[in-house]
Amino acid sequence: MNHADFVKELKEMDACGDAIEFVVKNKYDLKQAWNNCERADWMLWLACKKEMFTIKDRTHAICDCAETALKYVPKGEERPRLAIEAARRYADKRTDKNLQLLNAAGDAAWAAAWTAAWAAARAAGAAGSAAWVAGDAAWAAAWTAARDAAGAAAGAAGAAAHKEMCVLIRERMGI
Repeated sequence: MNHADFVKELKEMDACGDAIEFVVKNKYDLKQAWNNCERADWMLWLACKKEMFTIKDRTHAICDCAETALKYVPKGEERPRLAIEAARRYADKRTDKNLQLLNAAGDAAWAAAWTAAWAAARAAGAAGSAAWVAGDAAWAAAWTAARDAAGAAAGAAGAAAHKEMCVLIRERMGI
């Protein structure tokens, strides 16, 4: 897909203005944008919105990113880790039992993930920013952790978190 077609598609998908500006300013096509992007939320949004790669790969990429937030979870709090593991199990084997386990783990981890993210943001002296990415609701807990990891700190720390997750995403889902 060439640059002009990619920009048109981003606009049709209602991508955020900053992402469109990144592509336009650098005259990137899809592959160039993917390989140079330093915003994990943009990459995950695009992969999910366009249904790029397999759902298994997208889910594992989201989980890879979510795991970067586990360092902010208080010692002894296992619910976010268990939710990520449940999301990985369901991605690998989509059974009703694994879906039930995922939903139960997600419900348990929801509050813990938010608490950890906001604690990390306060510790970094930042308000944190939400990174909105389309994702399957079944993986809400894992996705919340990934989203909050990207927004956990401001400035250089936030940019470093995004870069780290972008590497993880490209390792799992390279173009």
